Amino acid sequence: MLKVSVDKINDLFRAIAATQKLYLPVDTNAGAQYREWSEGVTMSQALNTNRSAKDFFFPQTENLAEFKMEGKKIEVKPQVNEYEDYVVFGVRACDAASFAILDRVFLSEPVDTFYAHRREHGTIITLACNRPAETCFCTTFGVDPAVPGGDVSAWQKGEELYLEAQTEKGEKLLQAVAGALSQAESEDIEPVKAAIRVMMEKLPLAKLSLKGIEDQKMLDLFYSDKWNALSESCLGCGTCTFVCPTCQCYDVRDFDTGNGIQRFRCWDSCMYSDFTKMAHGNIRNSQMERFRQRFMHKLVYFPENNEGIYSCVGCGRCLAKCPIHMNIVKVIKTMGGTENE
Repeated sequence: MLKVSVDKINDLFRAIAATQKLYLPVDTNAGAQYREWSEGVTMSQALNTNRSAKDFFFPQTENLAEFKMEGKKIEVKPQVNEYEDYVVFGVRACDAASFAILDRVFLSEPVDTFYAHRREHGTIITLACNRPAETCFCTTFGVDPAVPGGDVSAWQKGEELYLEAQTEKGEKLLQAVAGALSQAESEDIEPVKAAIRVMMEKLPLAKLSLKGIEDQKMLDLFYSDKWNALSESCLGCGTCTFVCPTCQCYDVRDFDTGNGIQRFRCWDSCMYSDFTKMAHGNIRNSQMERFRQRFMHKLVYFPENNEGIYSCVGCGRCLAKCPIHMNIVKVIKTMGGTENE
């Protein structure tokens, strides 16, 4: 266990940035967003960034290949990226938990090499949530904000920031910046962990439970008449999917550059009417069907195929960002979720 004074945290940032790029949450006019650290940049105190840290591994847009055509000859140039090592500081426990979900999608055979290379070069420093928000419900999905995970976990106690390596990659990073840190005892942060867990128990969604959904059969949930009322006010705007740390839907498109064809992929949303649209049309023609698909995937389909792991980490972004205040918590409660006594 190591520590650094909060008023000397720039010394730590400086030491990290001397060896590789460092990204951390920064306040902007559009809210907290990850930005590269440089002298004078101040870390945001916001609980969550507008968009999650999944952008580092699965960016909103990325080039895949380029095609050049001369007559009947087609030259294919795969996109070859030489990724640099980088560190992401201040990732919350919910976002860190989302990486394990994304790993199951992108690192399963056939491995997505673009995702895998970014994952390999990135080192995650998490930060425990000293002040969780009323929209937080990560504990419903087994996430402990007092033990945030990542390659290095960090806790703030008063004017001290404590850091502890969780992986070999984390050990290597802390060794490289040891000059900016001093020794500490693990017992020093136990009161911080206890305080976080007490706060979590007092939040409005602390007793949200999935047992009622788990006890129902898949087809009973699928054919429930409750979906109509739940989806009635949905705008199909896709905001929930774009701020979600676990959504992984994307489209692959070709763009004529005037000097060839650039193939790229970009985020897509199952809430859009043209999502997975084929020559014969769309397999989900109504907003109700698209709405149902999104939440059935997160709460039923994904855990059915992944040892009971849900495709939600309770970060609360969809609660905060949905323009009509429809979110996964309302779905859980309506479809049979219960509150623990």
